[in-house]
Amino acid sequence: MEGIGTVALVLFVIFIVFAVQTIKVVPQQHAWIVERLGKYHATLAPGLNIVIPFIDRVAYKHILKEIPLDVPSQVCITRDNTQLQVDGILYFQVTDPMRASYGSSNFIVAITQLAQTTLRSIIGKMELDKTFEERDHINAGVVNAIDESAANWGVKVLRYEIKDLTPPKEILHAMQAQITAEREKRALIAASEGRKQEQINIATGEREASIQRSEGERQAAINRAQGEAGAVVAIADATAEAIRKVALAIESPGGMNAVNLKVAEKYVEAFGNLAKTNNSIIVPANLSDISSLIASAMQVVKSQH
Repeated sequence: MEGIGTVALVLFVIFIVFAVQTIKVVPQQHAWIVERLGKYHATLAPGLNIVIPFIDRVAYKHILKEIPLDVPSQVCITRDNTQLQVDGILYFQVTDPMRASYGSSNFIVAITQLAQTTLRSIIGKMELDKTFEERDHINAGVVNAIDESAANWGVKVLRYEIKDLTPPKEILHAMQAQITAEREKRALIAASEGRKQEQINIATGEREASIQRSEGERQAAINRAQGEAGAVVAIADATAEAIRKVALAIESPGGMNAVNLKVAEKYVEAFGNLAKTNNSIIVPANLSDISSLIASAMQVVKSQH
């Protein structure tokens, strides 16, 4: 009975080992490569799979998820002979498990090395300033170059991102000085533009003020001219009216005698004023004219009485 129990135990153990070797459960987003007698046989999909124990062997296991791969930092030489410390990260995905198993002895190392060499080649064609401005171009160039070769390894390169670009300290100081100079230049330009605009505003204001003054002076001159013209017209009207009244008075009875009297008075008054302002004695050229005027005036006065 003990021998039968031992045999049964041995058979049970062999059954367990056989079952373990026969049943393979593949997780989701994984792919296992099975070799039969050392030759590729099949790719096990996620789920429950049956293999032949001791004949079939799971040789490779691949993860089908997107995998980030840190590319080690390296020194690149730019077109203008400047050393640049560059590091990045690469994202890839296994698309063909069979090729990933047999296309390269180690596709991860191959992708890493190819990413570094491609990055050095791309940066070597660019100047230092362009490397900071065209990161997207560098990333796309690395992806395109690696993707062509990685297709033979059953791998799809999804994207590459540069994490950091670090030039030497001397270059950093020079770049900082350049940035400072550019900022000072923009500040000076802004200040000069402000002064220029200020001068333009002042000139515009003075021009507008001058125009307003000239308009005011022109309007004042027009008003003065109109006022003077009105005054001249008023004086002329008054003079004309006075002349009309004098003419009417002369035409009335006794008007001419009044005129003669007035003329005689003015004549005598004028000679009196000349005598006051001069030490010399002024005698009329024709004394008979004075006597005749005085006689006429006396006659007028008598006739009035």
